[in-house]
Amino acid sequence: MITRPGRVAGKRVLITGAAGGLGRSMAQRLAEEGASLALTDLDGGAVAALAREINADHPEQAFGYAHDVTSEADWVRVVADAARDLDGLSVLVNNAGIGGDLVWAEQDTVDAWRRMQAINQESVMLGCKHALPHLREAQPASIINISSVAGLAAAPGMGAYNATKAAVWMYTKTVALECAKAGWDIRANSIHPVFIKTPILDPFVAFAGGDEAKAHERLARGIPLKRIGEPDDVAWAVVYLASDESRFITGTELKIDGGMLAQ
Repeated sequence: MITRPGRVAGKRVLITGAAGGLGRSMAQRLAEEGASLALTDLDGGAVAALAREINADHPEQAFGYAHDVTSEADWVRVVADAARDLDGLSVLVNNAGIGGDLVWAEQDTVDAWRRMQAINQESVMLGCKHALPHLREAQPASIINISSVAGLAAAPGMGAYNATKAAVWMYTKTVALECAKAGWDIRANSIHPVFIKTPILDPFVAFAGGDEAKAHERLARGIPLKRIGEPDDVAWAVVYLASDESRFITGTELKIDGGMLAQ
């Protein structure tokens, strides 16, 4: 793939859930394009290892932090540490999230519901709340919240997940409008991937008896491009929304779904 080097040169980016899956790809592509990175994850060891891997090719460009995104105290600590180590923050990527088993409404539990709300939804609010004071000091700035096509179209057995991702979608619009009304050059957008080859598809693989290829083939049937996505399909969208190429885009949703919701 041919890219323009330095598309996000000088950008200082905080990515949650960065140790694997989508977050890992985002970190790698952003580093290649010149961003400095604050990488956070509940698995502090894994995210520290990723930072070392990135720094092997891009010295002193990435820092890793253990981070429970459901904890406001952790958010206060991590944002402060990241702003210190990166000399500010200009991009927030709220990527951390979980999927879950397919559970119908009458079998769902309050504990499982609340856990998903805390990780997928409340963490986005906490991230925006605590990053915004730093983003104001680094305008033009960007907030990128990872939602899902499941936030735009419902499916049986995914009530809690649908609810959290729909909330992220609408909350992002509110933040975008608040920033615009305040006169800040801070945009906020949500990304809505369809099925991407990450561990979040594990419940579908389990439903297919552990046959990953069979599960992926089934999931791809409803996608016009007839394949599921790769992590880089989302990562390159993050690069775009983090870059000044997207200066006039705010309060919108970017679907990365192979045409699924166009049908």
